[in-house]
Amino acid sequence: MVERHRRLLTDPGAPDSVLELLEHSLGLDVRVLSPTGRQIAGARPPLRAKTAAALAGRYLAARRSGEAAPHRVTLGERHYSLMPVRDATAPSTPSASSTPSSATGDAAELGDWVLVVEADTSNRPAADGELLDRIVELAADARSAHNRAKLALNDLARQLLDLLHSRVPPDEIPVRLSSTAQAVVSQKYTWQRCQFVVARGEWHGAHPIPASALRVLLEEALIQPDGPVPVSPEDIAATVDGEQAVLFVLVPEPTDALPDPALDAAALQRRLAAALGRWLGPTDSVSIGVSSPVGAPGNARRALGEARTALRVAAEGPERVTVRGPDDLTSHILSLLPLIPAETRRAFAARLLGPLRDHDSRHQTDLLSTLEKFLECDASWTACAAQLHLHVNSLRHRIARIEQLTGRDLARLETRLDFLAALRVG
Repeated sequence: MVERHRRLLTDPGAPDSVLELLEHSLGLDVRVLSPTGRQIAGARPPLRAKTAAALAGRYLAARRSGEAAPHRVTLGERHYSLMPVRDATAPSTPSASSTPSSATGDAAELGDWVLVVEADTSNRPAADGELLDRIVELAADARSAHNRAKLALNDLARQLLDLLHSRVPPDEIPVRLSSTAQAVVSQKYTWQRCQFVVARGEWHGAHPIPASALRVLLEEALIQPDGPVPVSPEDIAATVDGEQAVLFVLVPEPTDALPDPALDAAALQRRLAAALGRWLGPTDSVSIGVSSPVGAPGNARRALGEARTALRVAAEGPERVTVRGPDDLTSHILSLLPLIPAETRRAFAARLLGPLRDHDSRHQTDLLSTLEKFLECDASWTACAAQLHLHVNSLRHRIARIEQLTGRDLARLETRLDFLAALRVG
């Protein structure tokens, strides 16, 4: 029977097929969940989202506490047994649960899949337990195949991050990336609309949670194939940069139905908080920053900086899991304005916006309103040009003139936030 299962694993729908056979053999509902509760395979209908998230959260908590598997959980009147499905090709490492206070663990459980059996397996015959163990091995094979499929995408993420850290001109970035394995496989040689997601975590406010573990967790948490803004596994490329996980997430182009499709930072925070609520200790935290969508490579460095600024704002939040996006950056800066004396605020606004007002007055131009619209569009050249009914090159000329008059670089997030504050003051 196990050999039959192994043959099934060569098919795309194999995990579901294996679990269906197990259901017929043992009469058990069995599912495979991600660490955030997304159903990867198994019995239909899927568990309710709240139940699945609770089971995934209980699993992570049990792993960190050092509890031996299978982990037995009761929700309401239903009993579940949870078993880890780890990457069969990954090296064996100590569990983070054994020494969390010293921060020597690797938090590998954040990347596990979870085999969920809707029964207390301690009451089952020994032969059933042995079969379940074999099924876990087969699911681990599928887990490893999934990871291998992500190698090319994650190589793309590494190369893109290196290019953004280099002095390569923005317009050359897509050309450089076209030689990567991912580009060759996907035949995608042009820049695609994406968002940057940057994450960092701390144990006891002093030791970093391994970025490699956060990377895998975020890859799963961001998958929303049926969400308002669909994101599939193939839309996510991820890497690490020191203590930070860095992800590039493809998002759809604007349409009449979705004029500005973007990741939902609040929804991402809810998913992660549900999964990590029992895993994180009282002084542990995970912070995530999300950028605005990037429609052209010329804005990529700016967006990466925006995500990292949002990450710093998230780290100041009181919650153990905090996600902040571009809207939060604006509100964070503007919320500080009342703390600054009125005379100081007015002087700041006059100094920053005065050259534009003077120019508009003398030459009958619209630089100030152009700046305001540019900021409203999150520095998107195409969106702003469309709203102003301008060619993008005409908009670039206006923005260049604004930068020349003010001596400020609008490619920098700090500059845009300064202008937003000045416009709010008036």
